[in-house]
Amino acid sequence: MNDFFNLLDYRNSPWLIVLPALVIGLIISAVVINIIKITAAKKEWRAVKAVSENLTSVLYFFIPLVLITAALKTYSLTHKDYYWTFTISKVALIAVTTWLMTRIVIIIEKVLIDQLDFNTPDNNQARRLFTKIKFVKRMVIILIITIGVSILLLSFESVRQYGVGILTSAGIFSVIIGFAAQKSLANLMAGIQIAFTQPIKIDDVVIVEGEWGRIEEINLTYVVVNIWDLRRIVLPITYFIETPFQNWTRNESALIGTAFFQLNYLTPVARLREKLKEILDTTPLWDGKSWALQVTDTQGQLMILRALMSARNSSETFDLRCYVREKMIEFISLEYPEALPSFRIEEAKKQESMLPDNEPRI
Repeated sequence: MNDFFNLLDYRNSPWLIVLPALVIGLIISAVVINIIKITAAKKEWRAVKAVSENLTSVLYFFIPLVLITAALKTYSLTHKDYYWTFTISKVALIAVTTWLMTRIVIIIEKVLIDQLDFNTPDNNQARRLFTKIKFVKRMVIILIITIGVSILLLSFESVRQYGVGILTSAGIFSVIIGFAAQKSLANLMAGIQIAFTQPIKIDDVVIVEGEWGRIEEINLTYVVVNIWDLRRIVLPITYFIETPFQNWTRNESALIGTAFFQLNYLTPVARLREKLKEILDTTPLWDGKSWALQVTDTQGQLMILRALMSARNSSETFDLRCYVREKMIEFISLEYPEALPSFRIEEAKKQESMLPDNEPRI
């Protein structure tokens, strides 16, 4: 019984200062968190809302640990036997501080992304900044975790001594690690290069490995391409540095689409050109910038007509091309059926009619 009361004695045990620090810290945390939540609910401030969604759970640990660590530091100065309590508290505080810093980075990322406008027809600049923000966030979080682990290890004298020994032989180990991890380092450097030179961005339309798709993810070592049929191609990030590929939205989202028609020489090209303009004027898919209808080639008894039309992005360009083909074929079939490439059938019938009546027909 005496041992129990000695344990609770302020002079022999740190618990009587830990408990008040814990209670005060929890009260302060609850007050701060409630203020943040009330402010986020009443005000349309994106920053406060982001803080409320990502920081409140961390504060329940951070504020009490700051008070407990400060109290144990003061207590351990006069009670050396209980210095281990301060060490445990310090380790926990370093871990929670690292957690807090990563959450702050995530909050900054969300605030910056919320300011980007992806709803504009040409959102090239927004996607460019989105790609940079995502990559920088990952790099900063890795840096914060690395620094946190380093501070944690340097807090212990024994580990610090081993660290000095490791640094002494770092020359040999760095060569070995360099050879072993050269692929990973190459991917990391390629990721940094892509983040700032940006040959690709999030949601860019690309042709890779003969497939049409959009850039869905850009990670530190690989890129995910969402193919039009919902398949995913996962490529090492060095692919976009070392291998040629098509990027349809490198500088802007607007594209010019084409539709080809193989027709007879009897086709009234001027009338088809007028009809193409009428079709484009009736659809919101056309951005109103450019269009044309030209005879671009001849093949035997046919001529090749190429219709050009511009749209705001690749998806609308594809839909516009399909729409123009459908309407132009419908118009030609109804108004100028003689323009359709049916000469082979007519020639076969003509040769068949010239045969004698007793000659067998195939």
